[in-house]
Amino acid sequence: MSGFDCDLFVIGGGSGGVRAARRAAQHGARVVLAEAAALGGTCVNVGCIPKKLYSYAAHFAHDFADAAGFGWDLPPARFDWQRLKRNRAAEIARLNGVYEALLRDAGVELVRGWATLLDGHAVQVATGAGDRRWRAAHILLATGATPSVPRFPGCELVLTSDQMFDLEPFPRRLVVVGGGYIACEFASIFRGLGAGVTLLYRGGQVLRGFDDDVRRFIAQELAKNGVDLRLHSTVASVARTGGSLAVTLEQGDVLAADAVLYATGRVPNVAGLGLDAAGVAVGAHGNIVVDEGFRSSTPSVFAVGDVSSHLQLTPVALAEAMVVVDRLFGDGGRRMDYALVPTAVFTHPNIGTVGLTEQQARERHGEPRIFLSEFRALRHTLGGGSERTLMKLVVDAQNDRVLGLHMVGPDAGEIVQGFAVAMRAGATKNLFDSTLGIHPTAAEEFVTMREAVTR
Repeated sequence: MSGFDCDLFVIGGGSGGVRAARRAAQHGARVVLAEAAALGGTCVNVGCIPKKLYSYAAHFAHDFADAAGFGWDLPPARFDWQRLKRNRAAEIARLNGVYEALLRDAGVELVRGWATLLDGHAVQVATGAGDRRWRAAHILLATGATPSVPRFPGCELVLTSDQMFDLEPFPRRLVVVGGGYIACEFASIFRGLGAGVTLLYRGGQVLRGFDDDVRRFIAQELAKNGVDLRLHSTVASVARTGGSLAVTLEQGDVLAADAVLYATGRVPNVAGLGLDAAGVAVGAHGNIVVDEGFRSSTPSVFAVGDVSSHLQLTPVALAEAMVVVDRLFGDGGRRMDYALVPTAVFTHPNIGTVGLTEQQARERHGEPRIFLSEFRALRHTLGGGSERTLMKLVVDAQNDRVLGLHMVGPDAGEIVQGFAVAMRAGATKNLFDSTLGIHPTAAEEFVTMREAVTR
């Protein structure tokens, strides 16, 4: 495109930005990507990847406890927090290098520095060598989101999820504030690693938006694992008292903690981007407003991922990036479908879900048929563990189509991923019933549930 320094300028080197830059370059476009921090964004550096690694680490405590029932005599286990941090940091550094190599091999020019829009086509990047400017035919904003902490007395003393992976020292008493998946995951992780954990949530049940049976069940399992779950609880203040923190609740209780994690929400990273200068509109929650093709109010500027999407998930950002690249440099036929997006929550036990909750199905399709199973998995029969598994199907009573599939149990995400394919293909309950199970597995329960529950 004549008159421009590049065809696509990407601001943000997270999952969505890197995917868009690579694919556009592979289409023959001249692409520049600017990133001021480590490549890989939240997911690689302070999100999905390190969180899953720490989840694995935490689960070994359960495995060691179960081993005796299977004939293994083990010496007392000792957890080394410093070693886990070092090994995680080395793996993340390796992934940062992989992302850089992917960009370089695709022919993308990588610029290190803070990028700001000057107008709908001009970008300025503050680098260590001074400011540089580009004129781009198209600009893609993929700057992600950042944790948000409300203002209250002592808010400067609390931590966000970004800081949890390198805490020093290891917190023996951790208070987690929030009821979403990030709060529940960190509560599970640090409890498994040996911390005493109190989880505070102002609502009546954790994981708002998930199926009610899943919410009830995981709350029971969290409590069973030793998490002190306190619902209808709100923090009034946090103060330092000697070597610890005093967390005062509006209900009057005072909790002693070594660290306080606030996981109460994330906000789009739009500060300092120069959106006003480019005429890019934002919504009520600070998100960049885009159309179905992820074009903003300024026709040359697009946005994908957490900075604009209502689903803050890495695979969603990747898929949205592919839509943009296809529209700009491909045949334009790709569309984004937010129905049946599978997701997992890496609590202990894990949660996997795809499709509608029971309540959503009732609101959209009338009274559904519900199939529900709760059991203790085979591995715990000798190990002696009390962990239980929940599986649930939500079925359209009119056409037998499976509308929702939900699981709480080991490797739930691994199991639900495969069923998500079947559901996108329109699988019915009859098709589930006619599919042979793999025995003995937990997954076979999804194809052997025959009796609908009565509500």
